[in-house]
Amino acid sequence: MPLIRRPLIAFPLVYLGWAYIFWIPVLLSDSSVWAFPNLIWFLIGGASPVVAGLGLAAVNGGKEQLEDLWRRLTDWRRIPGRWWLIIVLFWLAYDLAMAGLAMLLGVAGEPLDTNWQLFVNPGPLLFLLVLSFVFPAVEEVGLRGFYLEALQQRFSPLVGGLVNGVVWALWHAPFVFFPGYYANTTFHPELYWWMPMIICHTLLIVLVYNRTGRSILAVLIFHAMMNFTGEWLRISPEMYPFMLFGNLALAALLVMFWKSGRQSLPNTC
Repeated sequence: MPLIRRPLIAFPLVYLGWAYIFWIPVLLSDSSVWAFPNLIWFLIGGASPVVAGLGLAAVNGGKEQLEDLWRRLTDWRRIPGRWWLIIVLFWLAYDLAMAGLAMLLGVAGEPLDTNWQLFVNPGPLLFLLVLSFVFPAVEEVGLRGFYLEALQQRFSPLVGGLVNGVVWALWHAPFVFFPGYYANTTFHPELYWWMPMIICHTLLIVLVYNRTGRSILAVLIFHAMMNFTGEWLRISPEMYPFMLFGNLALAALLVMFWKSGRQSLPNTC
Protein backbone atom coordinates (compact mmCIF):
# COMPACT_ATOMS: atom_id res chain seq x y z
CA MET A 1 0.00 0.00 0.00
CA PRO A 2 1.43 3.43 -0.95
CA LEU A 3 2.43 5.55 2.04
CA ILE A 4 -0.03 8.27 1.05
CA ARG A 5 -2.82 5.72 1.56
CA ARG A 6 -1.74 5.20 5.18
CA PRO A 7 -3.03 8.39 6.86
CA LEU A 8 -1.79 7.51 10.35
CA ILE A 9 1.78 7.73 9.06
CA ALA A 10 1.34 10.03 6.08
CA PHE A 11 -0.29 12.88 7.99
CA PRO A 12 2.52 13.58 10.48
CA LEU A 13 5.13 13.24 7.72
CA VAL A 14 3.39 15.81 5.51
CA TYR A 15 2.23 17.98 8.42
CA LEU A 16 5.65 18.27 10.04
CA GLY A 17 7.77 17.94 6.90
CA TRP A 18 6.01 20.74 5.00
CA ALA A 19 6.18 23.07 8.02
CA TYR A 20 9.81 22.45 8.90
CA ILE A 21 11.06 22.85 5.32
CA PHE A 22 9.61 26.36 5.07
CA TRP A 23 10.42 27.33 8.64
CA ILE A 24 14.15 26.56 8.43
CA PRO A 25 14.96 29.96 6.83
CA VAL A 26 13.06 31.69 9.65
CA LEU A 27 14.90 29.74 12.34
CA LEU A 28 18.24 30.60 10.75
CA SER A 29 17.38 34.28 10.41
CA ASP A 30 18.24 37.10 12.79
CA SER A 31 15.18 39.10 11.68
CA SER A 32 11.72 38.95 13.24
CA VAL A 33 9.36 36.27 12.04
CA TRP A 34 6.93 39.11 11.25
CA ALA A 35 9.42 40.81 8.88
CA PHE A 36 9.59 40.14 5.13
CA PRO A 37 10.46 37.56 3.79
CA ASN A 38 10.30 35.55 7.04
CA LEU A 39 6.58 36.17 7.32
CA ILE A 40 6.02 34.55 3.92
CA TRP A 41 8.01 31.45 4.87
CA PHE A 42 6.22 31.28 8.22
CA LEU A 43 2.74 31.48 6.66
CA ILE A 44 3.49 28.94 3.93
CA GLY A 45 4.86 26.51 6.50
CA GLY A 46 1.97 27.26 8.83
CA ALA A 47 -0.46 26.07 6.16
CA SER A 48 0.75 22.50 6.67
CA PRO A 49 -2.33 21.36 8.67
CA VAL A 50 -4.57 22.31 5.73
CA VAL A 51 -2.14 20.93 3.15
CA ALA A 52 -1.87 17.60 4.97
CA GLY A 53 -5.51 17.35 6.01
CA LEU A 54 -7.23 18.35 2.79
CA GLY A 55 -4.62 16.74 0.58
CA LEU A 56 -4.82 13.35 2.27
CA ALA A 57 -8.61 13.57 2.57
CA ALA A 58 -8.86 14.15 -1.17
CA VAL A 59 -6.54 11.23 -1.93
CA ASN A 60 -8.06 8.77 0.52
CA GLY A 61 -11.73 9.74 0.60
CA GLY A 62 -12.23 12.00 -2.38
CA LYS A 63 -15.13 14.42 -2.65
CA GLU A 64 -17.16 12.60 0.00
CA GLN A 65 -14.54 13.04 2.71
CA LEU A 66 -13.92 16.66 1.76
CA GLU A 67 -17.66 17.37 2.01
CA ASP A 68 -17.73 15.66 5.41
CA LEU A 69 -14.93 17.92 6.64
CA TRP A 70 -16.84 20.97 5.40
CA ARG A 71 -20.05 19.89 7.14
CA ARG A 72 -18.29 19.30 10.43
CA LEU A 73 -16.55 22.67 10.12
CA THR A 74 -19.69 24.71 9.36
CA ASP A 75 -22.65 22.92 10.94
CA TRP A 76 -23.12 24.63 14.32
CA ARG A 77 -26.30 22.64 15.00
CA ARG A 78 -24.39 19.44 15.77
CA ILE A 79 -23.04 21.11 18.94
CA PRO A 80 -25.44 20.61 21.91
CA GLY A 81 -26.47 23.76 23.76
CA ARG A 82 -24.68 22.89 27.02
CA TRP A 83 -21.48 22.29 25.09
CA TRP A 84 -21.62 25.78 23.63
CA LEU A 85 -21.40 27.06 27.21
CA ILE A 86 -18.49 24.75 27.99
CA ILE A 87 -16.64 25.66 24.80
CA VAL A 88 -16.97 29.41 25.35
CA LEU A 89 -16.55 29.61 29.12
CA PHE A 90 -14.26 26.72 30.08
CA TRP A 91 -10.93 28.52 29.68
CA LEU A 92 -12.15 31.62 31.48
CA ALA A 93 -13.28 29.54 34.44
CA TYR A 94 -10.11 27.43 34.40
CA ASP A 95 -7.71 30.39 34.19
CA LEU A 96 -9.51 32.26 36.98
CA ALA A 97 -9.53 29.16 39.18
CA MET A 98 -5.82 28.57 38.63
CA ALA A 99 -5.07 32.25 39.32
CA GLY A 100 -6.99 32.05 42.60
CA LEU A 101 -5.19 28.85 43.59
CA ALA A 102 -1.81 30.41 42.73
CA MET A 103 -2.52 33.36 45.02
CA LEU A 104 -3.69 31.03 47.79
CA LEU A 105 -0.52 28.94 47.54
CA GLY A 106 1.78 31.92 47.14
CA VAL A 107 2.91 30.94 43.64
CA ALA A 108 2.18 34.39 42.20
CA GLY A 109 1.20 37.61 43.92
CA GLU A 110 -0.38 39.02 40.76
CA PRO A 111 -1.25 36.06 38.52
CA LEU A 112 -3.35 38.19 36.14
CA ASP A 113 -3.11 41.67 34.64
CA THR A 114 -6.46 41.74 32.86
CA ASN A 115 -6.64 44.06 29.86
CA TRP A 116 -10.09 45.66 30.17
CA GLN A 117 -9.08 48.38 27.68
CA LEU A 118 -9.04 45.73 25.00
CA PHE A 119 -12.82 45.99 24.60
CA VAL A 120 -12.78 49.74 23.91
CA ASN A 121 -9.80 49.64 21.56
CA PRO A 122 -10.86 48.03 18.26
CA GLY A 123 -7.40 47.77 16.71
CA PRO A 124 -5.71 45.51 19.29
CA LEU A 125 -8.99 43.64 19.80
CA LEU A 126 -9.25 42.83 16.10
CA PHE A 127 -5.60 41.72 15.99
CA LEU A 128 -6.11 39.45 18.98
CA LEU A 129 -9.30 37.96 17.53
CA VAL A 130 -7.53 37.23 14.25
CA LEU A 131 -4.55 35.71 16.05
CA SER A 132 -6.84 33.68 18.31
CA PHE A 133 -9.30 32.35 15.72
CA VAL A 134 -7.61 32.27 12.31
CA PHE A 135 -4.65 30.12 13.31
CA PRO A 136 -6.86 27.51 15.07
CA ALA A 137 -9.08 27.44 11.97
CA VAL A 138 -6.04 26.46 9.92
CA GLU A 139 -4.88 23.90 12.46
CA GLU A 140 -8.09 22.14 13.44
CA VAL A 141 -9.33 21.12 10.00
CA GLY A 142 -6.37 18.87 9.35
CA LEU A 143 -5.11 18.02 12.81
CA ARG A 144 -8.45 17.10 14.35
CA GLY A 145 -10.92 16.92 11.46
CA PHE A 146 -8.74 14.52 9.50
CA TYR A 147 -5.95 13.13 11.68
CA LEU A 148 -7.75 12.69 15.01
CA GLU A 149 -10.64 11.16 13.10
CA ALA A 150 -8.29 8.63 11.50
CA LEU A 151 -6.57 7.87 14.81
CA GLN A 152 -9.83 7.17 16.61
CA GLN A 153 -10.92 4.75 13.92
CA ARG A 154 -7.91 2.65 14.95
CA PHE A 155 -7.28 3.53 18.61
CA SER A 156 -9.09 4.56 21.78
CA PRO A 157 -9.70 8.28 22.52
CA LEU A 158 -6.82 8.20 25.00
CA VAL A 159 -4.25 6.67 22.65
CA GLY A 160 -5.49 8.69 19.69
CA GLY A 161 -5.36 11.87 21.76
CA LEU A 162 -1.83 11.20 22.99
CA VAL A 163 -0.52 10.54 19.47
CA ASN A 164 -2.35 13.59 18.14
CA GLY A 165 -0.99 15.70 21.00
CA VAL A 166 2.62 14.62 20.52
CA VAL A 167 2.46 15.44 16.81
CA TRP A 168 0.84 18.80 17.58
CA ALA A 169 3.54 19.57 20.17
CA LEU A 170 6.32 18.76 17.69
CA TRP A 171 4.74 21.16 15.20
CA HIS A 172 4.72 23.94 17.82
CA ALA A 173 8.26 23.38 19.11
CA PRO A 174 9.94 25.73 16.56
CA PHE A 175 7.69 28.60 17.70
CA VAL A 176 9.87 28.97 20.81
CA PHE A 177 12.82 29.76 18.55
CA PHE A 178 11.13 32.02 15.97
CA PRO A 179 12.67 35.49 16.40
CA GLY A 180 10.09 37.91 17.79
CA TYR A 181 7.08 35.60 17.45
CA TYR A 182 5.80 36.31 20.98
CA ALA A 183 7.06 39.91 21.12
CA ASN A 184 3.56 41.41 21.27
CA THR A 185 2.01 38.83 23.60
CA THR A 186 2.20 37.97 27.29
CA PHE A 187 2.95 34.34 26.43
CA HIS A 188 6.62 33.32 26.44
CA PRO A 189 6.74 29.51 26.44
CA GLU A 190 9.56 27.16 27.33
CA LEU A 191 9.65 23.67 25.93
CA TYR A 192 9.85 21.84 29.28
CA TRP A 193 6.36 22.93 30.32
CA TRP A 194 4.74 23.91 27.02
CA MET A 195 5.12 20.56 25.23
CA PRO A 196 3.37 18.48 27.94
CA MET A 197 0.75 21.22 28.27
CA ILE A 198 -0.07 20.92 24.55
CA ILE A 199 -0.55 17.16 24.96
CA CYS A 200 -2.87 17.74 27.94
CA HIS A 201 -4.83 20.31 25.94
CA THR A 202 -5.22 17.76 23.17
CA LEU A 203 -6.96 15.33 25.51
CA LEU A 204 -9.46 18.05 26.41
CA ILE A 205 -9.97 18.76 22.71
CA VAL A 206 -10.62 15.05 22.10
CA LEU A 207 -13.37 15.14 24.72
CA VAL A 208 -14.98 18.21 23.11
CA TYR A 209 -14.64 16.68 19.65
CA ASN A 210 -16.29 13.42 20.63
CA ARG A 211 -19.08 15.02 22.66
CA THR A 212 -20.10 17.41 19.88
CA GLY A 213 -20.64 14.93 17.08
CA ARG A 214 -17.05 15.15 15.83
CA SER A 215 -17.46 18.87 15.26
CA ILE A 216 -14.43 20.68 13.86
CA LEU A 217 -16.19 23.97 14.58
CA ALA A 218 -16.47 23.06 18.28
CA VAL A 219 -12.77 22.34 18.72
CA LEU A 220 -11.84 25.37 16.64
CA ILE A 221 -13.77 27.69 18.97
CA PHE A 222 -12.52 25.83 22.06
CA HIS A 223 -8.91 26.25 20.86
CA ALA A 224 -9.49 29.91 19.94
CA MET A 225 -11.05 30.73 23.31
CA MET A 226 -7.99 29.26 25.03
CA ASN A 227 -5.80 31.67 23.07
CA PHE A 228 -8.07 34.68 23.48
CA THR A 229 -8.74 34.21 27.19
CA GLY A 230 -5.06 33.86 28.05
CA GLU A 231 -4.16 37.08 26.26
CA TRP A 232 -7.18 39.00 27.58
CA LEU A 233 -6.49 37.99 31.18
CA ARG A 234 -2.75 38.50 30.66
CA ILE A 235 -1.61 35.51 32.63
CA SER A 236 1.73 36.31 34.23
CA PRO A 237 4.78 34.37 32.96
CA GLU A 238 5.44 32.69 36.33
CA MET A 239 1.95 31.20 36.20
CA TYR A 240 2.47 28.93 33.21
CA PRO A 241 4.70 26.25 34.78
CA PHE A 242 2.24 26.15 37.68
CA MET A 243 -0.71 25.83 35.28
CA LEU A 244 0.87 22.70 33.85
CA PHE A 245 -0.08 20.94 37.10
CA GLY A 246 -3.69 21.95 36.55
CA ASN A 247 -3.55 20.55 33.03
CA LEU A 248 -2.02 17.30 34.28
CA ALA A 249 -4.81 17.01 36.87
CA LEU A 250 -7.48 17.48 34.18
CA ALA A 251 -5.72 14.96 31.94
CA ALA A 252 -5.63 12.44 34.79
CA LEU A 253 -9.38 12.88 35.31
CA LEU A 254 -9.97 12.27 31.61
CA VAL A 255 -7.83 9.15 31.66
CA MET A 256 -9.87 7.78 34.58
CA PHE A 257 -13.07 8.70 32.72
CA TRP A 258 -11.98 6.86 29.59
CA LYS A 259 -10.62 3.90 31.53
CA SER A 260 -13.98 3.52 33.22
CA GLY A 261 -15.39 2.58 29.82
CA ARG A 262 -17.93 5.39 29.67
CA GLN A 263 -16.36 6.71 26.48
CA SER A 264 -14.52 3.84 24.93
CA LEU A 265 -15.63 4.92 21.46
CA PRO A 266 -16.13 8.40 20.03
CA ASN A 267 -19.69 9.70 19.75
CA THR A 268 -21.01 10.06 16.25
CA CYS A 269 -23.71 12.28 14.87
